[in-house]
Amino acid sequence: MAVTDAQNPLLGETTCGSLLQKLQEIWDEVGESDEERDKMLLQLEQDCLDVYKRKVEQAAKSRAQLLQALSDAKLELSSLLSALGEKSFAGIPDKTSGTIKEQLAAIAPALEQLWKQKEERIKEFSDVQSQIQKICGEIAGTLNFSNQAGTPAADEDDLSLKRLDEYHGQLQELQKEKSERLHKVLEFVSTVHDLCAVLGMDFFSTVTEVHPSLNDSTSVQSKSISNDTLSRLAKTVLALKEDKKQRLHKLQELATQLIDLWNLMDTPVEERSLFDHVTCNISASVDEVTVPGALALDLIEQAEVEVERLDQLKASRMKEIAFKKQTELEDIFAHAHIEIDPEAAREKIMALIDSGDVEPAELLADMDNQIANAKDEALSRKDILDKVEKWMSACEEESWLEDYNRDENRYNASRGAHLNLKRAEKARILVNKIPALVETLVTKTRAWEEERGIPFTYDGVPLLAMLEEYAMLRHEREEEKRKMRDQKKFHEQQNTEQEAIFGSRPSPARPAGTKKVVGPRANGGGGANGTPSRRLSLNAHQNGSRSTTKDGKRDNTRPVAPVNYVAISKEDAASHVSGSDPVPASP
Repeated sequence: MAVTDAQNPLLGETTCGSLLQKLQEIWDEVGESDEERDKMLLQLEQDCLDVYKRKVEQAAKSRAQLLQALSDAKLELSSLLSALGEKSFAGIPDKTSGTIKEQLAAIAPALEQLWKQKEERIKEFSDVQSQIQKICGEIAGTLNFSNQAGTPAADEDDLSLKRLDEYHGQLQELQKEKSERLHKVLEFVSTVHDLCAVLGMDFFSTVTEVHPSLNDSTSVQSKSISNDTLSRLAKTVLALKEDKKQRLHKLQELATQLIDLWNLMDTPVEERSLFDHVTCNISASVDEVTVPGALALDLIEQAEVEVERLDQLKASRMKEIAFKKQTELEDIFAHAHIEIDPEAAREKIMALIDSGDVEPAELLADMDNQIANAKDEALSRKDILDKVEKWMSACEEESWLEDYNRDENRYNASRGAHLNLKRAEKARILVNKIPALVETLVTKTRAWEEERGIPFTYDGVPLLAMLEEYAMLRHEREEEKRKMRDQKKFHEQQNTEQEAIFGSRPSPARPAGTKKVVGPRANGGGGANGTPSRRLSLNAHQNGSRSTTKDGKRDNTRPVAPVNYVAISKEDAASHVSGSDPVPASP
């Protein structure tokens, strides 16, 4: 092997040739054999090969690492695009030519930009999911405002805009539900406030029992909107409304009792005005009572104390109140023409009060029942009594018409004669309606008696008996009228025969005897026509009763209504006038 100079003067540095030359010099000086020299040179060549081999291996390993890094970069790039939901990216190089390092250098900016976009997307997902988690916690009632839950982890495998939009849609739905729930909560709280004001209750303690966040110091967005809070608020409102309803019912009962007691004892207006705040709601509905403190417990207790005081005062004035109710009862019976014994009733009331065997409230309740029953009975008699009054009025006109027809001077031109003529015409129309009116009365009276099983009395006299008596009197009057007509015809016949035998003798005036024919009819006409004397006579024999006017006062001159089963014709009405005087039947 040729040995070069150990020192290259041109290069000025140590080289393999210079070192080999130096080794040759040493070997020459030492006297090494050629065999040893060759062996050592072979060893040097082997060591050089090992060094080159290691270098090659290191270079190959570095190349493999670069290729793996490039592959990982491409895989990461693909994963980022998939996670972000992107099909392509503008920063990715289209060409794959060039060295490995050049390719890595080209893809690095795209990776960096995608990583930055991924971090921003993760932050967006975290924000949306945090809001969703917060609202869900508020709705479920598991969120603690003082110690809120941690930020939820986003799913890094799916960070697409589509997925983000789904979260945004879910968040909007939850925000809408939260707004609706918050509106309901505020409505409930407002209702609780109004109810507590009317009931005189502490609003703060009532609403904080439902949830501490419902007080006024908490912001609107921090108020609880959970299902439990809404349910408890609804139950609280229902309970308060029921309490309001019960208190109003209690207050109205007390107001009614107060008014009844005031009316019984004639309490002055000044004293009543002290409880206007109680009586003003006597007919109000639950929703109409909105005045603060209108249904407070102390107000109800005040009304209860006043009712108790008036009850005690009422007991001391029991006799006065009982006699007042008895007077009311007597007035009802008097208007209904029902005969009772008021003196015996008052004596019985006195005895019950003095004996103490009956509670004052029970006695008044019993009298109230009697008054109610009397009103019912009076109502059932009203239709018949109205027709009885019309019948009596018609009979009075009938009696007046009889007297009017007997008046020989009724057609004279005297003062007021035209008024009597008009009244007579109206009276005849009214008298002609008596038969139908009487028939209706009989039918209704019998139906009333069959329904109740008792006779219908008018001031103690059975009404049907009065009707029967009127029929009898009417029949007697008709018989008397028939006899008078026969007697008149007989006298006329005798006069005609005498004139035929002895001749007519003119007379300047009508003989007095002819007027006497009317006398018996005139005298008996009033009684036969149902005048007050005959009707009162019947009442006196049967029951000794008295007639009662519409005002409830006793009237001994009012006739008991007669019954007329026969219509009075105008010729019959005119027959009361003297037969020899030609007078028209009607004016």
